[in-house]
Amino acid sequence: MKMVVGSDHAGYGLKLKVTEHLKKKGIEVIDVGCYSEESVDYPVFGKKTGEALMAGEGDLGMVFCGSGIGISMAANKVKGVRCALVTSVEMARLAKQHNNANMLAMGGRLTDPQLACDMTDAWLAETYLGGHHQKRVDMLNEM
Repeated sequence: MKMVVGSDHAGYGLKLKVTEHLKKKGIEVIDVGCYSEESVDYPVFGKKTGEALMAGEGDLGMVFCGSGIGISMAANKVKGVRCALVTSVEMARLAKQHNNANMLAMGGRLTDPQLACDMTDAWLAETYLGGHHQKRVDMLNEM
């Protein structure tokens, strides 16, 4: 599996912690930036990560900014991205089960690194349920 990751400066630290966790699980990580805590604009990296995912550079994606809000909005502007901002393990599970989220967003200033890893694991372990959820996922994909 390949995971495309991106962040702004405020999400950089959490991105590094989650990236390390993913690599320990044997997941290849493609980091599209940013690469330091020097101030950058989150829309650039949300878009860049979403475009890399949709170009097939990875199987799934993750984005990080201070709150996770802005970068998730930017990623979701890329056609085909279904980025879910998660703050709990249950949200991460539901993002996959019900919404077939192909990207997760987290807030570097708000999310404990262990919780971030737990949410990542829950999301990766889940299976999309399909069924009555498919109609809604199709609607998202058509937007």
